[in-house]
Amino acid sequence: MSQVEAVDLRQIVVSNSTFGPNEISRIVGAISEDYNNFRSLRDAVGELQQQEGRTPAASARLGVCQYLLGRYSEAVATLTSADGGALTNFYLGKAHLALDKYAEALTAYESAEKAGYNRDDVALAKAEAKRYLGDPQSSLAILDALSGAVEQTAEYLYQRSATVSALGGNSAEVIALLERAVESDDRHAGALFGLALENDRHGNDEYARQLYERAAAQFPAHVGTLLNLGLLYEDMEHFDRSKQCYQRILDVYPNHPRARLFFKDADASRDMYYDEEARRRQDRLDQMLSVPVTDFELSVRSRNCLQKMGIMTLGDLTNTTEQDLLASKNFGETSLVEIREMLSQKGLELGQFASKWREEETSYDTSSLSEDERALLERPISDLNLSVRARKCMVRLGLSTIGELLRCTGDDLLECKNFGVTSLIEVREKLTEANLKLRGD
Repeated sequence: MSQVEAVDLRQIVVSNSTFGPNEISRIVGAISEDYNNFRSLRDAVGELQQQEGRTPAASARLGVCQYLLGRYSEAVATLTSADGGALTNFYLGKAHLALDKYAEALTAYESAEKAGYNRDDVALAKAEAKRYLGDPQSSLAILDALSGAVEQTAEYLYQRSATVSALGGNSAEVIALLERAVESDDRHAGALFGLALENDRHGNDEYARQLYERAAAQFPAHVGTLLNLGLLYEDMEHFDRSKQCYQRILDVYPNHPRARLFFKDADASRDMYYDEEARRRQDRLDQMLSVPVTDFELSVRSRNCLQKMGIMTLGDLTNTTEQDLLASKNFGETSLVEIREMLSQKGLELGQFASKWREEETSYDTSSLSEDERALLERPISDLNLSVRARKCMVRLGLSTIGELLRCTGDDLLECKNFGVTSLIEVREKLTEANLKLRGD
């Protein structure tokens, strides 16, 4: 099947046959069915680029295909010198939009409409460009002016959900619109991504994963879809799947910084069983450190001294130095030797974790903060608008407020699974915006 569709793709791209929305849908459908066809499209585009003396119509075909490959700057250059038709201008607008040139996109869409491109499709595209220009009110006005069958299409419902969200509408309305969009077209990549993101934000990881997978199966897939799905796969320790997500981004954007970094992280995480073994060792150690000192046969003097010092477990002893014990009244060298021997039998030492304990006891100094700044510490971490990866690590660490986050050092955060240097930089930047810092920074 893949080989047949690859031949079809080449014929669509290279031949002089009709090229329009139907042919574009066939290309998109073939790649959605089998992503290997992306490479077939890339090869066919390379062949078309090598053709000498291309006609304006062939340039239009090439420019659209360059857009589908994610080569937006090339697409703009090619389409600008193409036939100037309706299809050419519409995809010139889409390429400008992908390059964040929203005013240029609007101009191209208007040219497409004048040249006879479908008015509803142009209106939806213009609404999107207006929203990205920071004018969601104009976007809503365009959508409100549409009527008839277009109002039930997935693209209309998706654009309306994004506009309502940009206007600060409530989450329930946004989700309802996205759900209607997916009901209308269960292969609409934008609507699937939007609905997945809303569920991801509300902690519905399993449903979010299913939606991300459905969105990723479409072409072109949103970069956000592939990044977030890759992160969810990493959480599930499906590292090969996460690498495939990041590789798909790199196929289109070879220098995408986050995709490159996440790919390396996922690749390095394939040997996570070493970390799992370390975790098991830590669990065994934690269990041992929680054993009460009363479980051991100590002299009455030693037992009484430990009780007066509030030392109740083996962990407490590993956080206490010999000097601390000897400073206690009636605690002598004999008791010290007795406790050393008891700990030695368990592979532990006095004061083994004392320096770490003292460091962790350092609290965030709030004495110099105003009342408003202190109130900020009680706000939820979600107010920082962190990325999915950083947000999930906050949950794993049991951190819910900004104040709790400030008690952590950078090293504390880096110990969390899937939390890397990029996420640490992100957290520090978000805190800096609020004139706050992690402990130790």
